[in-house]
Amino acid sequence: MTSAQLRAYLATVRGGSLKAAAADLDVSEAAISMHIAHLRKELGDKLFTREASGLAFTPGGLRLASRAAEMLGLQRRTVLEVSQAGGGRRLLRVAASSLFAEHAAPGLIELFANRANDLDVELSVHSPQDFASLLASRAVDVAVGPPPPTLDASLTCLPFLNYQVLAVVSADHPLAGRQVDAAELREQTWLLGPSAVGRLGMVPVILRRLSVPEEHQRIFQSHAAAVEEAKHGRGIALGVAFAVSKDVADGSLVQVKGPSLPARGSWNVLTLTERDTTPAAAELTRFITTPRATQAMLRGTGVTAGRFKPAIHVTLWS
Repeated sequence: MTSAQLRAYLATVRGGSLKAAAADLDVSEAAISMHIAHLRKELGDKLFTREASGLAFTPGGLRLASRAAEMLGLQRRTVLEVSQAGGGRRLLRVAASSLFAEHAAPGLIELFANRANDLDVELSVHSPQDFASLLASRAVDVAVGPPPPTLDASLTCLPFLNYQVLAVVSADHPLAGRQVDAAELREQTWLLGPSAVGRLGMVPVILRRLSVPEEHQRIFQSHAAAVEEAKHGRGIALGVAFAVSKDVADGSLVQVKGPSLPARGSWNVLTLTERDTTPAAAELTRFITTPRATQAMLRGTGVTAGRFKPAIHVTLWS
């Protein structure tokens, strides 16, 4: 089987039809059909059948989808490693949740990358829900963020830093300095960063626990921007304790206490199992639990609201 055949099959699985796969890969539908016919003949399996509701995959077809993602990921990694070897440099690709990327990643990545002159670290922001598939397809080497609800046998998960999320308002806000019940919290305007989108992580958990309606949620480009809005009395924001501690200490922000507030969470590092992970990923996993790494994450200056761009932001640190 060839990489072109595997890419055609994966595109069919993702798109749910040959037509969608052809559009995704910018080839003809006949080309997709030909590639899948070759796979069926070579493997002796129908892979899928067409039903009224879409494609119905055989057990073998589902197994091939999983293996195809791994094989293409390994192919991309091999090309990358050969290129790196020729250039004398290594690349570590780190996926991070938006909350970790904004508040803790800059100090960690800068300190870690500076330990090796031949290492570049690429940091990209993703939904924690995508971490497992990103690692399985070898699109990234390490994922950092909230713990997954379930842990696949192919992955390892190491908690390394506990943090606290505070609800904060301006000093002249009606909730300032008060113990507030859930009903009153639900009626407030909530100023949120990009981590509010999705299901995993402390911010979505807090919103669900309080049953905050979507019409009361305003989501900003960064968590820092949301906190800045709170300083101007425009609502209630959720901030990582070590990131807003200075503002709370000088009185520009006041903590609000109520049900589920403050909340405690943990950041975790996810990698493939020891057999499949890269040396650089294993090195970061060891380093991230050290006191120096913790200090760098808590002390890091982060990025400004103007520089932080969720979901598509990629930064190279060397």
